[in-house]
This record gives sequence, structure tokens and C-alpha cells, in this order.
Amino acid sequence: MPLTDAKLRTLKPSSKPFKVSDFEGLFLLVQPSGSRLWRMAYRFAGKQNVLALGSYPDMSLREARKAKDDARDLLNGGRDPGHERRLAKVRAKVVAGHTFRKVAEEWFEAREDQWVKSYSERLRARLDADLMAHLGPRPISEIEPIELLACVRQIEERDAPEMARRVLQMASAIFRYGVATGRCPRDPAADLRGALKPAGPAKRRSALKPSELGPFLRQLANYEGDVQTKLALELVVHTFVRTSEVRFAPWREFEDLAGERPLWRIPAERMKMRRDHLVPLTPQVLRILDKLRALAPKSEMLFPAETRSGVISENTMIYAMYRMGYHGRATVHGFRSTASTILNEREFNRDWVELQLAHSSADVRSIYNAAEWIAGRREMMIWWSSHLDEVAAAA
Repeated sequence: MPLTDAKLRTLKPSSKPFKVSDFEGLFLLVQPSGSRLWRMAYRFAGKQNVLALGSYPDMSLREARKAKDDARDLLNGGRDPGHERRLAKVRAKVVAGHTFRKVAEEWFEAREDQWVKSYSERLRARLDADLMAHLGPRPISEIEPIELLACVRQIEERDAPEMARRVLQMASAIFRYGVATGRCPRDPAADLRGALKPAGPAKRRSALKPSELGPFLRQLANYEGDVQTKLALELVVHTFVRTSEVRFAPWREFEDLAGERPLWRIPAERMKMRRDHLVPLTPQVLRILDKLRALAPKSEMLFPAETRSGVISENTMIYAMYRMGYHGRATVHGFRSTASTILNEREFNRDWVELQLAHSSADVRSIYNAAEWIAGRREMMIWWSSHLDEVAAAA
């Protein structure tokens, strides 16, 4: 006779376990401890089995019958419900262990050695702030396109549509890595094509006009902030290398500092274009290096600092320029443009200028080795440092 709720409520435990049957193999096992457990007896492949469904009253009679019917449907389809239950538990465990954070960490570590350190730092900062903060603990297989869209919408609200596009591209790469390694079924970023605002024209980094260079240098000479920051800016202006190439510069890259041909040899792995870059050093630059050595004589780096990267942060120099009144008027990167403008106006060899900027473009008429035209570039850099002294004095 089928069970009823009234009968279930009257069941009392005994000194031994006993069971009361419903129908189609469903029964309630009553333990001496008082626990009441739903079970289903069934045969599969000629063997008798028992499937655990839940406990009463957490699982009601109606819910137990529904669970029994679901198990019967699996049997009718030629599948063992006990095996399917075990498989579901394994899947749940796998999904719980494969969060977006875990897969993203794997993806990042697998590619980190391919990137320049400065680029790797920027990418990691975007990953942590814009994706991990929102999606990190979520099982990667459960993340829907609408969740990912909410992340990139927040970036758009910061008036950074281009950054939103880049973060979406990074998320897509992580999900595709998840698909390739069996942790998620698909890339939800693929459904967001056309969902973002257009990036609009790229913003050019502000650069000083040649006539503004002298007054800036006078202000820099009188800068009362951190001496290390001041010297970092001076080194950028005299060498017009990229900010990251200055920040992460170790002393071992500098050669023949007391000789006739002092040189800064930046290895390919630190360069954006992945080619060795040579910077002829002028007397003015050597004086800057002497001051830096005196500030931290035991450091392996030119600009050591107590940061996660061990060197001054990427914002150190630009914030100094802001304090000097150049917010919106110039950027650190802009000194490269200023140098290029002045050197080309003075009719230095165009290829010398492009090589000294570490550009790789159609403007350079051949695929070069690092030392190409080094004598001419040394002459040009000596003129440049002397020019800086002249315009500073004139200001």
C-alpha cells in the first residue's frame, strides 16, 4: 500500500533498522537513531542496487516520488541512475575547483614569459581589477555572457571604451583556454560582439612643443620632490626611451661607463619590438647615472623601490609631472615625440632617429642589427644632450 504523509508522521524508530515501502522500488529506511532515509531499489545489468535519494522530512514524499521517477527515466534509457549520481558528484567537484580565477591564473602564467615585464604588469593589473574582482570565485563553466558584459560595462562607464575592448579580448582568451583544457564548454565573450561602444579615434599622448622644452627643464631642475623621480625624468628626456625601459633598468645593462664609448644595451626581452636596443650614453647621462648609483649603491636596479615589482611604479614620473603643472599638457611618453620632432627638424638622418626610438617600421629602410649606425647615433645623442642644456639655460 502506498505511503501517505499521515503514515510517515507516525513512524517511530525501533531497536533495529526497518523499511516501509511505497511503490516501484521506493521505500523509507528508518534507523534506530531516528533518521529516515529515502531509498530506491532497482536492478541494472542483472544486479540489484539501492539508490540514496535523500532524507525525510527534508525531502517530502512528493519530492521522493519525483526523484524516483527521474531515476526510472534513466533506467528506461539504459543508464544506471547510481552511476549517473556518482558522475554528477564528480562533475560538481570538478566545476567547484575550476573557478575563473584558477583558469585565469593558469592562462596568465603560461604566457607570462612571452611578454615584456611592463606589459605583463599592466595586463595583470587589468585582470585583477576588471575581471578577477567580479568573476574570480565563479565556476568558469557557469559564467554567462550577461555577467561578462556587466564587467566590461563598468569599464565603459569610466570613459575607457578602448580598455573595455581589450579586457573583453583578454577574457575571451581565458575562456578559450578553459575550453581547450576541458574546464568550460564555450567562450561567452563570443556572444558579445557588437555589444560594446565603439572605441573612437585613438588619443595621442600629449607632448611638449620644442619651444616648451626649455621651461620644462628649468622646472625639472628646481623640482623639490623625490630625487630618484627627478633623475628618472632626466634620464627619459636625455635618452627618450620608454618609461618601462627606464623603470626596470638593471646596472648590468650599462657598459664601458668609464671608457670612450659608454653604452646602454637593453636586451630584446625588455623591448616592445623584441630586438636589442643600444643607447649611446652622453656625458650628461653619465652624470645622472653617478647620482643614481650614489642613492642606492648596493642595488642591482637603477630605480629600486618597495613595490611589488621592486622598482618605482609606472605612475611615479607622470605624477611628478602633474605636480609640476603639466597635467593634460604633456606625458612622459611624449618626450619621444618632442625629441623626434627636433632631431628631424635639425635634419639628422631619419633612420638614426627611428632606430634611437626603437621603432620598427617602413621608415627604417632595412632590417637592422642593434649596432647599425651606432657612430652616427652617438653623435646625434651628444648633440641632443647639449641641446637640452642650451634650451634649459636659455629659459
